[in-house]
Amino acid sequence: MRLPFLDGKRECIDVPLATEMLHYALDHGVNYVDTAFPYHGASFDETPGNSEGFIGDAVANGGYRDKVLLATKLPPWVVKSREDMDRILKGQLERMRTDRIDCYLVHGIGEKAWRKLADLGLVDFLDKAKADGRIRYAGFSFHDDPPTFAPIVDAYDWDFCQIQYNFLDVDYQAGAAGLAHAADKGLAVVVMEPLKGGRLASPIPAPIQQIWDSYPVRRSPQEWALDFVWDDPRVSLLLSGMSTLEQVVDNVELASRGAAGSFSVEDRELVARVRQAYIARTAVDCTGCRYCTPCPQGIDIPGILSRVNDAALFDSCEEERRGYHIAISLKNTKPATDCSECGQCEEACPQQLHVIEELKNAARLFE
Repeated sequence: MRLPFLDGKRECIDVPLATEMLHYALDHGVNYVDTAFPYHGASFDETPGNSEGFIGDAVANGGYRDKVLLATKLPPWVVKSREDMDRILKGQLERMRTDRIDCYLVHGIGEKAWRKLADLGLVDFLDKAKADGRIRYAGFSFHDDPPTFAPIVDAYDWDFCQIQYNFLDVDYQAGAAGLAHAADKGLAVVVMEPLKGGRLASPIPAPIQQIWDSYPVRRSPQEWALDFVWDDPRVSLLLSGMSTLEQVVDNVELASRGAAGSFSVEDRELVARVRQAYIARTAVDCTGCRYCTPCPQGIDIPGILSRVNDAALFDSCEEERRGYHIAISLKNTKPATDCSECGQCEEACPQQLHVIEELKNAARLFE
């Protein structure tokens, strides 16, 4: 989803550069490539993006297809019937110029999507697709609240799952508890966002960089973040989105050294210090408990406050502003300025936050 593109348009992949990047990665030991139905499209709708087709073309020749596990995903927002599942997979196999998807995930599943797809026959679809060889391994990527994760893991005989995890997100979404549960159940665990969308790599706020620099063992912030994930033996695979050849070369070199159990006690203590330093920069003491939802005006209060915090944590106001408007567009939620000041959220908030004022601040930052 982070391939280089042209003219500021994500759907216009820079094919020569992206092909060079992918082939370099595969030539140097990378053996898992993750894409999805909407990646490098104009929007998350019912039209496939261009990433799947690019990947298929790039690995079709030169023996690359046999070197790589291809992963793509079933888009729940497109599925309206059991027949849709077969139709979507058929299109993906054609775009990717292959007779099987090695690792097939249900995309961004949460409680509502799981219930919907289960009622439409997802289990039957996955079982039959595995039995006839269209897919080899069945999994899901997860984007929902922590209590939702374990029931989905337990609901089907999954081969693997994909979760967001990094040294800041140990309690976010599936988090460390979800990682442990999935591993205990025998699932392979694929970690996405190990650099939190690049925020843990650069630019680093000066007080955070001072902590990294105070340690006798020198690693780049990027290496510390990746090594944190690789250090955990329950992690099967780390996904790192790369947009330049330089990033590919750098990540391949770092991966050659990354290994489970490589951190010392002192290494882990340093990362814990950095985590606490980031947490100290938090602008709003929102825990993401979602007691304030649903908002009568349709505002995603926890999502907006999370962006306010990220802007403070990473000095990334412009990036969070873009993400704010994209989230409102894709999730069909309302902007902070639609707050009617009814006070329902403040009455429900166990942290006793002044939510109305925080939303006004978010509006000033992002609107």
